[in-house]
Amino acid sequence: MKILAINPGSTSTKIAFFEDEKELWSETQRYDADVLGKYEHVTDQETFRYEEILKSLEARGVTNDQIDAFVARGGLLRPIEGGTYEISGAMVEELRARKWGEHASNLAAPIAMRLSGKRGQPAFIVDPVVVDELTDVARVSGLPELPRKSIFHALNQKAVARRAAAKRGGKPEDYNFIVCHMGGGVSVAAHKKGRVVEVNDALGGEGPMSPERAGTVPGAQLADLCFSGRREHTEVKKMLIGRGGFVAHLGTTDFREIMGRVAAGDKKATLVFDAFCYQLRKAIGGVAAVLEGHVDSILLTGGLAYNDTLCETVTRSVSWIAPVEIFPGEDEMQALAEGALRVLRREENAKAYA
Repeated sequence: MKILAINPGSTSTKIAFFEDEKELWSETQRYDADVLGKYEHVTDQETFRYEEILKSLEARGVTNDQIDAFVARGGLLRPIEGGTYEISGAMVEELRARKWGEHASNLAAPIAMRLSGKRGQPAFIVDPVVVDELTDVARVSGLPELPRKSIFHALNQKAVARRAAAKRGGKPEDYNFIVCHMGGGVSVAAHKKGRVVEVNDALGGEGPMSPERAGTVPGAQLADLCFSGRREHTEVKKMLIGRGGFVAHLGTTDFREIMGRVAAGDKKATLVFDAFCYQLRKAIGGVAAVLEGHVDSILLTGGLAYNDTLCETVTRSVSWIAPVEIFPGEDEMQALAEGALRVLRREENAKAYA
């Protein structure tokens, strides 16, 4: 099966061409800020990015009739359970209208549908960030007006759980995992027999801090700051998502630079790193309690999992709960292709987004 995977980011679009699980080639199309600045909304960039993908396919000699299926990164949709979904007209309409929010990933499914419309090949999304499998009790916060949400690194988390299960000769439904994704954002989730029954809202401001996100902060102090007159609403949001965490404390999101400063004896960098590890192990311990201690393995993943010092520090603190396995990186393109293949091979059914 030949599959084209599409993954738009804020200033780039990644595309990758697969033959079954094997990646034949990949490309990251990067765009100048002045080009993107012409568009009022990210979703207005759809035709531009679609045409750029067509140019790349033509340059590589790939014609539409050589592609068996298209798979796209899922955008901001209503909360749905995990799995592979067939791209539908209703889905595309909501993404284009920014009904559930605006993000570059909203472009992926509309572009995939346009490409598949040339010859009618199937087109899918896989485990979008809005995957919501929380239990009812997990949704309850201390304020009825503020129920907890499930927004996290579902694509990578689910893919890593599948790989860990496959190593054991089973499926995710056979095991309980704690998956800790450590990247620009951090999500720590309880995977109970294949369902993510507990996870922090990695986008909205829960859980450990990260290189660019504040994570959970003291609520009363945040309310005081919001009404102090010193900060605008958009500025506070940026402090929580984009300018929080490491960049707020140390002025950089570059984890390699931070670890260099730690190795050089920088006391402030060391304190912030220690606090990060503290928050990670506290979150891991919390979801272990949700699983009542029945944990088959703790899986560390994401871009920061390439750092040995971080993984060793966290492992020392939590290995008493369960064995720790490391799956560095977040190979989203591979995960997308694998999700499409499961449906094409009839290992699972594509779900409908009504």
